[in-house]
Amino acid sequence: MSSGIRRISLGIDWLDYAMLGGVPRGNWLLITGEPGVGKSILTIQAAGANVNAMPVVYVSTETRFYDVVRQAKQFNIDLTDAVSLADVLTGRVKDVKTNLVVIDLFGLAREYRELLRASEEEGRTKAKSPLSMEVVMASIEKAYEILGISEEGRVTKDVLVIIDSLAPMWSHAPAMARLITYRLRQRLYRSNVTVIMTNQYAPTTGMTFGFGAEHIADAIIHMWIEEPEKKKEIERWLIIKKARLTNHYRKAMKFEIEPGKGLTLIEPGIDELRKWFNEYAGKQEPNEE
Repeated sequence: MSSGIRRISLGIDWLDYAMLGGVPRGNWLLITGEPGVGKSILTIQAAGANVNAMPVVYVSTETRFYDVVRQAKQFNIDLTDAVSLADVLTGRVKDVKTNLVVIDLFGLAREYRELLRASEEEGRTKAKSPLSMEVVMASIEKAYEILGISEEGRVTKDVLVIIDSLAPMWSHAPAMARLITYRLRQRLYRSNVTVIMTNQYAPTTGMTFGFGAEHIADAIIHMWIEEPEKKKEIERWLIIKKARLTNHYRKAMKFEIEPGKGLTLIEPGIDELRKWFNEYAGKQEPNEE
């Protein structure tokens, strides 16, 4: 799939069609939704689709390293070559030959002080927790080094960074969410770094936790479960709410999560999305929202 803009696949054919081939290179995609809707599975599918083509850094703030790898297997995605940043820092893994570093913040509980010390030496804000933004940033930059794509503070290759999820980074200070994520974007942003991040969405308030991520997103995919109390079943939907540098499909899409397959389209039919893609893929003018 191509429409004149370099894109990063989401690993889901129908969703790539809906974004004219995927996320534009260098964009920040935010995936919002309530627990259980499939946000993490979407990020795992994106990681699996890109790991052979480019370095991938997967930040897990809520799931352990081995659980990420095990969950991927349930959808026929092989991430067994991944290495844990904590294992590298402790010397349990010495010879790193991989395109995928998983930053399991549970596993960094003992090692984060070393990362903080490095940040402090560079004059950055002192952090108090392995879930803090400073530790996440220091961890990502350390992963760049391990992957061999960092040179004098520059990222030398295209890289996909996945953060699942953002919410724990400001759980200690929800009022600071916007500032924390703004600083995250300032420090991470590069034209060759594409970021996919998730955030919890509270059905009770109709808002994402902390109100702190939409302002840094170039694109937003919102996922939800349609009135389970009324429907008496789980009915999952998603819609692309906005996207910069690309046109996008504007209708809601119903999907299911299937073992061995991941996110599968229920409606509209895949033919409708292909037709939409073919109609707009040749148009050069991006839809900047």
